[in-house]
Amino acid sequence: MSDLAWFLVGALVKSIIAIVALLTAFAYMTLIERRVIARFQRRVGPNRAGPFGVFQPIADALKMAFKEEILPTGASRLVFLIAPAISVVVALTAFAVVPLGGPTTWGNSSIARAWAPYVADLNVGVLYIFAIASLAVYGIVLAGWSSGNHYSLLGALRSAAQMVSYEVSITLAIAGVLMFAGTLNMVGIVQAQAHQGIWFILAQPLGFLLYGIAAVAEVNRAPFDLPEAEQELVAGYLTEFSGLRWSLFQMAEYINMITASSVVVTLFFGGWTLGALDGVFGLPFIWYFIKVAVFLFIFIWLRATLPRIRYDQLMRFGWQVLLPLSVLNALVTAAVVAYGLPWWVSGAIGLAILLIVAVAFYATARRSRPKAKRGVGQVMAAPTSVRLVADAPLPRSVDESQATSVSASAGVK
Repeated sequence: MSDLAWFLVGALVKSIIAIVALLTAFAYMTLIERRVIARFQRRVGPNRAGPFGVFQPIADALKMAFKEEILPTGASRLVFLIAPAISVVVALTAFAVVPLGGPTTWGNSSIARAWAPYVADLNVGVLYIFAIASLAVYGIVLAGWSSGNHYSLLGALRSAAQMVSYEVSITLAIAGVLMFAGTLNMVGIVQAQAHQGIWFILAQPLGFLLYGIAAVAEVNRAPFDLPEAEQELVAGYLTEFSGLRWSLFQMAEYINMITASSVVVTLFFGGWTLGALDGVFGLPFIWYFIKVAVFLFIFIWLRATLPRIRYDQLMRFGWQVLLPLSVLNALVTAAVVAYGLPWWVSGAIGLAILLIVAVAFYATARRSRPKAKRGVGQVMAAPTSVRLVADAPLPRSVDESQATSVSASAGVK
């Protein structure tokens, strides 16, 4: 076979393996998340279907397969049916350029390179991921619009505004990494970290934090799950979906979590490498799996810990906090790279900025904290949307006191 034929066969087989692996990971991530959150809340979690509940994802899949598929009367039928598929296809496609190893993992021959542990190695891999990820909003917006439900439409509009707001910050947050690496190639970024002897989180601590926050908002996870918001919108864009169509949206969300974790591992934590070590027992993707598992746990931890923020807070945080800090980080990194300064200068300045922001936030929160004063008829300090009045017994008049004493004495013989 020619080199082109080997490349095409390898790409096809690796695509099938990646799709099966992502779908399996989605199924068991639901189980892991339910068990971990149960531990946070001192519950047991699903443990009846098989040992330790390992068959629970299979039971859930069978349940969803036999659930009734509901089509609302006022829905746009064609768009309603294809919207979940759009979300899943976009989520699967974005993972194509994530590298689990180097191009010479299995050798230097053309056949070995055709079977390298990634589906595609693009020179603009980072740009490809963000271009594909930006299409994810179409599945949600079309799902909300086609449902013919006002709550669904409002959730879809929330998702569109949220993604637009945070996509600007997420691209600027990784600009510093691209400057240090000098390439948009995902494999090249990992090799640049190995060549420079550092993980880029050391040179870009501010960029890492900004990317992490924006990535959580991009995949609509708590505390940024405003497009669903059960307490406000029933379930947002998911309100009218049931059965397998509902499962497809959940599948897209978890696959996006895996992709976001893979990107942060590749850009900031050396990808499949650990110093001079490429892997355990010659398998480079072992380190990759361990690092991705850590960030997936952080996604679950955030959901179990933080409450959902208000929508105005979400938008204000994206435009007034994340965006200015992302621009500042890009400018500082550009100056460091342009003047040939050591990488630790960028890292030190990033940590200093984080410290200043943390102190300013603490001071602002402390100054605006309401001071409650209790007293008779005193209005207690409360959130602006709620006004509470301290309940206190009012002094009874002399007549009431005398009447009470007379009635009590009359009742006692």
